Amino acid sequence: MKIFFKLQALKSLSSLKFHRRAFRDHPRLLASDLYSQYESVRRGEQEIPKYFNFASDVLDKWSEIEKAGKRPSNPAYWWIDGKGEEVKWSFEELGFLSRKVANVLTKVCGMQKGDRIIVILPRIPEWWLVNVACMRTGIVLIPGISQLTAKDILYRLQASKATCIITNDTLAPAVDSVASECQFLKNKLIVSQGSREGWLNFTDLYKSQSDDHSCVKTSIQDPVCIFFTSGTTGSPKMAEHSQGSLGFRPLLSERYWLDLTPSDVIWNTADTGWILTAVTSVFDPWVFGSCVFIHRLPRIESSTILNTLSRYPVDTLVGAPTLFRMLVQNDFSSYKFMNLKHCASGGEPVNPEVMEQWKSKTGLDIHEIYGQTETGVICCVSKGMKVKPGSMGKAASFYDVQIIDKNANILPPGQEGEIAVRSKPIRPLGFFSKYVDNPEKTAASERGDFYLTGDKGTVDEDGYFWFVGRDDDIIISAGYRIGPFEVESALIEHPAVAETAVVSSPDPLRGEVVKAFVVLSSGFTCDDLESLARELQEHVKKTTAPYKYPRKVEFVQQLPKTVTGKIKRNELRDKEWGRV
Repeated sequence: MKIFFKLQALKSLSSLKFHRRAFRDHPRLLASDLYSQYESVRRGEQEIPKYFNFASDVLDKWSEIEKAGKRPSNPAYWWIDGKGEEVKWSFEELGFLSRKVANVLTKVCGMQKGDRIIVILPRIPEWWLVNVACMRTGIVLIPGISQLTAKDILYRLQASKATCIITNDTLAPAVDSVASECQFLKNKLIVSQGSREGWLNFTDLYKSQSDDHSCVKTSIQDPVCIFFTSGTTGSPKMAEHSQGSLGFRPLLSERYWLDLTPSDVIWNTADTGWILTAVTSVFDPWVFGSCVFIHRLPRIESSTILNTLSRYPVDTLVGAPTLFRMLVQNDFSSYKFMNLKHCASGGEPVNPEVMEQWKSKTGLDIHEIYGQTETGVICCVSKGMKVKPGSMGKAASFYDVQIIDKNANILPPGQEGEIAVRSKPIRPLGFFSKYVDNPEKTAASERGDFYLTGDKGTVDEDGYFWFVGRDDDIIISAGYRIGPFEVESALIEHPAVAETAVVSSPDPLRGEVVKAFVVLSSGFTCDDLESLARELQEHVKKTTAPYKYPRKVEFVQQLPKTVTGKIKRNELRDKEWGRV
């Protein structure tokens, strides 16, 4: 049954003062018309609409509300570079500029609905304009991390068959070095103040274009983005997401994990190539009419983060565990966060010790979120939920999360198994559509009625889920099953440890033992590393079960990580077992 997306007349809000307390008390007041259109869908009384486009059905609706004077003065997008440059866009301005970019893609580059474009840009405003322009045109966006190498770019161009790429001066030489091997690539656009042979200048083109553009009609199942997975256990796969899985999903949630309002300002520090940025810096905040705040952050530095939180009215901070591990090593006495009220972290579990330090320094909890490129947020600790340090919270809206065994049987609380999400008979709305050009891998991602995350975990009597480790990361030593995360959490409690990764290492007696790779804290020096290694081993014995202590300890300058910042334990493990 088709649902028409008509913006109903807002009730008079003339007596409402647009201040933060009002919006906290009435969190969905201004967004009520957007939500009321889908109330019957959320209650299961009406089917999900056949057609949906995030640009026209959400962003342009907020522009209408804004022009009617019925949204607070918050910008929709607020960007700073830390050197005095600043960009603020309303929803109306976002629409105006993104329509100009849409004309670049369609009229200049000749792209059509369904074509694919790879966008590898740092945290600059143009990345957001291209995102919205792709929604308007039906072009499928493929974001990439700024740290990609020429080899990475070649793999992505060939695998995706993308006909266009947009990047900057930094990565243009890498693209040129492999472009001749990419038969589908037709256009290269560069975001630059200057020109480059063989490239179209993106900035010059979009500024000269008309803003007259009609949004294409897209099915709710039409692809909107393709994300390359982080590749922790093999070559990255292409996970395709639809208008429905990214854009329509948050419209149906009564109280989603961010629970934002139109007066909120959210800052997510993740790189533009990560799905967390799409969820946290594009779709979910703009569904709520919130302000997306971005700092260019050419480098992630503690002082920059802390100064920004002190100077700007950021309500919600979202970052990887690495961010919080880095920040808690600083003295907070000279910083005061006037507006910060909510902190969330995803990508990997946050060690309980880091959560405790953050709480003691800021008075705020870190709310964990757990998800994957394929699924978005699966579990979360929402606002108002009790925080259990080390737990990734309860199942998120739309998801039936269970711990299952090898036969897809649901396990009881406390028993370790695989974290899985029910995907049959009805596939959850927020799920990826498929692995592009890989039906075998798509089929292999399910067991029985469940989608397999590949992660091991447990659930307690209260429905809180606890991460144990990747299926391949579990260490079986002398018959004992050991999850690396618990050992890592114990190690990071020690003041000498800034970061650590735990993997299995061969042992003639026990089959395999626990080995810890340790990065020392900034400023920490030690003349006797052997003595420190023994100290760390004793520390783990006292902190967790004694059999879990690392029998081998190696000190390293840094840990290998994927482009999304996840520790590549498989690389460390392969090195230990002589597989490289």
